[in-house]
Amino acid sequence: MSWYGGAAGRAPGSEAGTVPGRPRDDGRVPPGLALVLARATVSAIESVGGYAGGVYLPSGTRGLLRLAVLAGLPGPVFRPWWRMHVNRPFPVAEAYRSGRPVLLADAEDAMRRFPQLMAGLPFPFGSLYMPVDTGRERFGVLVVLRAATPGRPVDEGDRRRLRKAAGRLAADLTELAANGVSVEWDGEPASVQLPTATTPPVRLGRFEWDVESGAVSIDDELRAIVAAGRADVPGTIDGLTQLLAPADAYGLLTVAQQAAEAERPTTRRIWLQGPDARPYLLELSRRPTDPSRNGGSARVTGFVVDPGTGPIVAAAADRLPSGICSIDRLGRITFVSRSAETLLGHARTELLGRILWDALPWFEHPAYEDHLRAALVSDGAVRFLARRAPAKWLSVSLHPGHDGVTIVLADAQRPDATAGATAPPDDAPGTPADRATPLYRPVALAIALTEAVTARQVSAVVTEELLPAFGGRQLAIYLLHERHLQLAWETGFPKGFLNRFDGVGLDARLPGVETLTSGRPIFFESMQRLAAAYPGIPLDAHVGARAFLPLIASGRPVGSCILGFDQPRGFSAEERTVLTALAGLIAQSLQRAQRYDTEAALARGLQSALLPHRLPRLRHVDTVGRYLPGTQGMDVGGDWYDVVETAGGVALVIGDVQGHGVSAAATMGQLRSAVRAFALSNLDPQEVMSGTNRLLIDLDPGQFASCCYVVLDPATGATRAVRAGHPQPLLRHADGSAEVLDLSGGVVLGIDPDATYPVTALRLEPGALLALFTDGLVEQPGVDIDLGVERLRATLAGLGSGSLDRTADRLIREARRAADRPDDIALLLAARWADGVPSRDGHAR
Repeated sequence: MSWYGGAAGRAPGSEAGTVPGRPRDDGRVPPGLALVLARATVSAIESVGGYAGGVYLPSGTRGLLRLAVLAGLPGPVFRPWWRMHVNRPFPVAEAYRSGRPVLLADAEDAMRRFPQLMAGLPFPFGSLYMPVDTGRERFGVLVVLRAATPGRPVDEGDRRRLRKAAGRLAADLTELAANGVSVEWDGEPASVQLPTATTPPVRLGRFEWDVESGAVSIDDELRAIVAAGRADVPGTIDGLTQLLAPADAYGLLTVAQQAAEAERPTTRRIWLQGPDARPYLLELSRRPTDPSRNGGSARVTGFVVDPGTGPIVAAAADRLPSGICSIDRLGRITFVSRSAETLLGHARTELLGRILWDALPWFEHPAYEDHLRAALVSDGAVRFLARRAPAKWLSVSLHPGHDGVTIVLADAQRPDATAGATAPPDDAPGTPADRATPLYRPVALAIALTEAVTARQVSAVVTEELLPAFGGRQLAIYLLHERHLQLAWETGFPKGFLNRFDGVGLDARLPGVETLTSGRPIFFESMQRLAAAYPGIPLDAHVGARAFLPLIASGRPVGSCILGFDQPRGFSAEERTVLTALAGLIAQSLQRAQRYDTEAALARGLQSALLPHRLPRLRHVDTVGRYLPGTQGMDVGGDWYDVVETAGGVALVIGDVQGHGVSAAATMGQLRSAVRAFALSNLDPQEVMSGTNRLLIDLDPGQFASCCYVVLDPATGATRAVRAGHPQPLLRHADGSAEVLDLSGGVVLGIDPDATYPVTALRLEPGALLALFTDGLVEQPGVDIDLGVERLRATLAGLGSGSLDRTADRLIREARRAADRPDDIALLLAARWADGVPSRDGHAR
């Protein structure tokens, strides 16, 4: 049969006229594509011994992958991983971008390469990611989760089997695409139940017993069950009972006799032990005698059922004082014991078949959800305390397996809030009391690290977030520089104690060095353990534990991090995993901060060199300039101003290059030089602007800038101005009134090589002041820029005729006070006087 296209290939449940793989009007995906993906996922999981997996496909959003199929795990619990952008530092994205498999044998391997993955899933597990492509087209990524294999890399056999599964899926998807199916996914992932692990098969054997003659006829299945397939089983009831234990034989004969002697049709059941020591259910029934057959002799029909171990296990669980529940790997409740009914406050009929967190809403608490994630992903037992009602506490143990999770419940006392209980003692779920759970430690730190820009800010975040989460008291961060570790940050250590380790080489036998050179974390439960491992190492007065963490980003050594504790303590496997993953995040942040510090210093140097340090001393005109960097990003932008003496008058220039950092500062320098060169060539204002526009297009296609260029005759006040997408200047008249000028303008520089820039003529009378500024001075988030311009105009009008320096400082004062200033600011003031030279030199700050 065909899997695709036509009635013969329509998947079960798909409607005629729909195309498998395309979302229907109700947002669901018809099962044609889903079936192909499910089949490939199950095959891949089984081929490499996994317990869960899925397939990511491109979505309708450019650059966004979506989880299309998830097998062996409950979708809602793994909602944060439903979407993945191809540029994120995660193995799924890396496999898709590079077209190469990413094979992570264990958590330590994943920590070194993808700390963000382990920050969200800080559990020991292995994971395999295989791109699904044909060499010409890449469809997505096939993912398998399996038990970790510490110290043992993924072998070539598993790599080959997974590649083969991905190749088959690629061929299937190619055929789907050829039949008009869009191989994209924009909905929720389709959940897939995995086949059960190998268990004894369910078997049914049958026999008939002629009560009068004692003859027994048995079928082949019963012979296989009770006689291991022997052909010489006696054909009598006595011969059959000889194959059973004496107690079971007497029981069988008793119920058989009762069935035979019953006057009415009857059925009796009894559990028997088979030759393999497993229980079997025997059902005996007597039907009305048919005089026309076998002389009217009474006949008893027996069925022997081999049900596996389920019924006996359930019966045993019902006898335990602890509550026993079971869920499959999709979160559906499959078993509830009698004690569990009492502990949970629900009858099993209310629970069976329902999703765990739907049936028990308190289980949807983020901390408990994280514990369930840990059990499903790490395949190891997890224990915690949970509160199902304000005064009702339970001890919960999760025991995962191939086919699901067994949940053991018991009554528990209210935990002491100071003992670090997982669940909140008095507050509702989700309060700060829960933030010490493994989920929130990395998430809180990761969020804070994204906002840290400099190395000092990164170190401060680690101090504020990491130390309290683990109860630490001391922190030291060393950064690698020319094969030596330099102390970059310390807190909590005795003053001067760490100086002796500052600048140590990578050949020194110290735990802070060896954790970096080996790439492995080193943990000591006490200072005695540390001293025993490193005889002669200087120790401080503390007797507590130490953790030495390697700071490695993208395979490159960055430094090492030391955590100190006041008291001896152990480190659980979970804590070691989380700390090592967080060290990877810290390393990436520090590496980013080092690049930032280097680029910021270069940008500041460029801007400092390119902006005028002193404005020219002019007759009849006084000028003042101000520059204020932004408080976000590189803190250095592309704003500039200049004053140029030309043969035709004084040129006043202000401009704003798009962006921030080294690139913007470099472009700004080139434009400032170009405008100055054109101005000194005595070109008309429109020629200066047109020439600068064409130069920017030639220098950096795609970059653009705004600019305002004004030429003033100091003696007469005659002024010609040209504007390229720049804010209108302000003019304060001699009488103190101020207005926003209405200069004609053209498009910003760098867009259109044929753009024209009309010139506006005006006159500055003696005592008038012209204010040129960039948009950073008048823009505020969520506020119309016209309101900012009006506010600036009113401020300028209200300042009176004080000194130009004071006027500039007052205009920029409000912006200087703002803590959050996304853009830099440039301001240039020019005042015309009637006679003589101003008493001060024009200068810039």
